[in-house]
Amino acid sequence: MERPSPKVVVKFGVPLVLASAAYLGFVNKWEADKQQATKVYADRLARGEPTVCDGITNAVSPYPVIVGDTWTPERCAEVNRMVAEKTQLKLLDCVKTRIGQNTFDALSSHAHNVGVGNTCASRALGLINAGRLSEGCHALAFTPAGEPNWSYVTEGGQKKFVQGLFNRRKDEAQLCARKDAA
Repeated sequence: MERPSPKVVVKFGVPLVLASAAYLGFVNKWEADKQQATKVYADRLARGEPTVCDGITNAVSPYPVIVGDTWTPERCAEVNRMVAEKTQLKLLDCVKTRIGQNTFDALSSHAHNVGVGNTCASRALGLINAGRLSEGCHALAFTPAGEPNWSYVTEGGQKKFVQGLFNRRKDEAQLCARKDAA
């Protein structure tokens, strides 16, 4: 299957690639069920939400996501790309300062996982928008007190720490702070 040409947007004079191969690979690392990425399953961390491919749900898919169905790899690639581009375009509305591709990809991964609105309202993006990139990137994974951030789910009314989410947040924080290649 031929990969479409990447779309580029310019924000504050910086070209940013939407749904770049690096970004899609980063999300795939954290979202895809490697054993059966094309099989729709009930995501226990998302209260049983039917999920497929790289975290695709009915909330974002143009196709029905029904537990037990199997999608083709081509459909996964199509919808993953479409969702990535839409998420990134919405996220750009909240970015008020120059950022590089790595920061954009890290924030996009965060938005893909917790929702664009939550990322836009986050302390992390607030710090980045205030020109405090290092602190903002750190805030993707840690609270001001140094505790894990964005790493909990609610199960049975109880807040539960999820190590995998914390690992993702730390990976996003590292990517966020990484200098882009010149």
